[in-house]
Amino acid sequence: MRRLCAVLVLLAVAASAVAAEIAPSERRSGYELMGRELRAMQDDDAANPAMLWVLEGATLWKRATGAAGRACADCHGEATASMKGVAAHYPAFDAATKRPVSLEQRINICRVDRQEAPALAYDSRELLALGAYVARQSRGLPIAVTIDDRMQPFLEAGRAIYERRQGQLNLACSQCHDANWGRQLAGNVIPQAHPTGYPLYRLEWQSLGSLQRRLRGCLVGIRAEPYDYGAPELVDLELYLMWRARGMTMDAPAVRP
Repeated sequence: MRRLCAVLVLLAVAASAVAAEIAPSERRSGYELMGRELRAMQDDDAANPAMLWVLEGATLWKRATGAAGRACADCHGEATASMKGVAAHYPAFDAATKRPVSLEQRINICRVDRQEAPALAYDSRELLALGAYVARQSRGLPIAVTIDDRMQPFLEAGRAIYERRQGQLNLACSQCHDANWGRQLAGNVIPQAHPTGYPLYRLEWQSLGSLQRRLRGCLVGIRAEPYDYGAPELVDLELYLMWRARGMTMDAPAVRP
């Protein structure tokens, strides 16, 4: 019954909404829309559960693996220096595939090509740990994905997905996150969907999770067929969301409801 009520509320709100892009002066991160208790949890590294994955990632960074017997640190050195600001620029263009890749995909490319190790499964603990450790080095820095002639088509593809009605509920991402942010839905505040804190710890999941996990969950919520992890559509959508949040401050790994 609660789920039905939530759907009905969403439909009623969306039906009257006219989505428009949020002005830069009105952008709010999920952190700003949370209650005081959750903000305090995120701010305190000793209380932020996501830091458990960061600590694990720091260990994995220095651990040799694969047939090449290399660690991430063997190529990149100390992550506090070499990875500073890196996560704020992903997804980024990959010359080999001639399209953008996510940070998780870049980690796996390095594993396969440089370490000669098997790729890690999406949202596996090891991949999340490495992603959280790398993302932690960009905390406090502005999001600044690079959009050039190579990236522009993929940005537009992501924008089209964001604005397209999908699923049995016939809803677009923009109807919730542009037109109705700040309103209540089933007791929760609708955020603006700026991906400033991924990978992040969600109380709903009781675990760390990637942005692609969240996007797939939204698609399931509107009764649309979710794209597979790593699908070009998800990377394009991730690119658009990061560009949409350009200039906003990274706060990964974050905590969210």
